[in-house]
Amino acid sequence: MNGSSYCERTDPSFWAEPLNAVSNGAFVLAGLAGLVLLWRAGRPDRPAALLIALVFAIAAGSFLFHTMPQRWTLLADVVPIQLFAFFYFGLVLHRFFGLSPAAAILGTLAFLVGSSALATVVGLWLPPAARGSAGYAGFVLALLGVAFALALRAQIGAARQIGLAGLVFALSLTLRSLDGALCKQVPFGLHWAWHLLNATVLYLLLRVAIAHRSPSGRI
Repeated sequence: MNGSSYCERTDPSFWAEPLNAVSNGAFVLAGLAGLVLLWRAGRPDRPAALLIALVFAIAAGSFLFHTMPQRWTLLADVVPIQLFAFFYFGLVLHRFFGLSPAAAILGTLAFLVGSSALATVVGLWLPPAARGSAGYAGFVLALLGVAFALALRAQIGAARQIGLAGLVFALSLTLRSLDGALCKQVPFGLHWAWHLLNATVLYLLLRVAIAHRSPSGRI
């Protein structure tokens, strides 16, 4: 990929996507807020620390891609997001549902396969301008599914927070998908809103993971 397909970019210059670039500051704020939550928790939590590090990596990678859209910056943008999503899913299986680390890894691999298959199917039905969003459909379903399962287990607080994150992410994905379709109506695009809302999602997920860690020190 040698260029960006977002509405805001109309030339190859570094600052051709000012809103898309600057809005990545929201990820930095989410990461800093996560650090504050971790500090206030007053106990080590290496999985949460890794998730926070990935949030900062998301900020850096996305900024690079929206200022220098190339193949390597695309990877810098996408890979931290994928790592956060799948690591968080495995952590939820272990921390909230009590699965062993091995079972959580197997569950995460199953989620990887399922979400990839879903992305392929969804991509067939989406217009070309929105197909880049297909890969995230599984994440929306996972968040809402986890929230429902936690509610059934009477973990209402966690269910509400993860469910809220799922709803915000669904809205965020909708705006991302409409970016290409509404270029004439919104010349500067909607992708910046994807960044702002996703930063909110990441903060919500960090908060629930840190708050619901076992007092015994279990991962």
